[in-house]
Amino acid sequence: MTFATPLILSGPLRSPRQMLADQEYGGHTSIHDDAMAEKLGFRAGPIEGPTHFSLFPPLLHRIFGQVWFERGCISAHYQNMVVEGEEVRAFAETPPQGATRTRVWAEKADGTPVLEASATIGPDHGPTLLEERLAGLRPPERLVILADLKVGMSGREEEKVRMDPDQHMGALYPFSLNQKLSVITETSPWYVDPAASPWGRAIIPLEMVSVLAEYSSAKARFPVKGPAVGLFADQEIRMIDGPLFVGEDYVIRRSIAALSESRRTESYWVRTQIFDQTGTRLKAEMLLNHATLKHSYAGYSEA
Repeated sequence: MTFATPLILSGPLRSPRQMLADQEYGGHTSIHDDAMAEKLGFRAGPIEGPTHFSLFPPLLHRIFGQVWFERGCISAHYQNMVVEGEEVRAFAETPPQGATRTRVWAEKADGTPVLEASATIGPDHGPTLLEERLAGLRPPERLVILADLKVGMSGREEEKVRMDPDQHMGALYPFSLNQKLSVITETSPWYVDPAASPWGRAIIPLEMVSVLAEYSSAKARFPVKGPAVGLFADQEIRMIDGPLFVGEDYVIRRSIAALSESRRTESYWVRTQIFDQTGTRLKAEMLLNHATLKHSYAGYSEA
């Protein structure tokens, strides 16, 4: 006898750590600084959204196996901020055998939603959650902070990046991989021990793929007006020929995928492609919605 009852996998409650209190961009502190967050009307500096991505690999490895790390995609819409001291738990629907898509989400201990996402296996992912959200976007009526951006605009230069274990990841990410691994919510020997990894190399954790993709982003020199404060509102990380490895050289190219606005924000969606060191073999992609707070830009209402 079989049942159509949907079953849910869940992880334990975890307490993610805030590691961006000293983050700087555009010459000023970010929303992750408590004082800046309070100035903007938030109760404290939030933990960066992709930190919560680390909650999902144990569940998705159970569902999809090793291929999740090679061709998996998580496509997430962030719903509510988390501050240090709060607990978060990940959930995943168990799909039918052979399926390549499922729904995942995260909640605080009291049930407050943190993020919703699709998790898929490629190459044929079908429409991901963010692709569906992009398809529903209306053109912005008026942009001020992002007035000089255009869809399709490319970054000014290719960026050469790597992530070594003790490499400080710059002003945007004032820590190293090893410092992150000392507090990461879900540990794995695959992150540190080449002999334990199925690929014979230590792999970059899912949340740190976001760091690899973003820490050199200033080199793109997209003409965003400022100073203004932003946050991640939507984010998709897609492995095409993964995983990505610690100590490996990569080439990054960026482009503007979409522009949008809400009552409180102007958003630019950046597609970041991560190639091998020759720049010819696409390894992974990230789609990121940078939501810039209108009221953080001086004189916005008069512009």
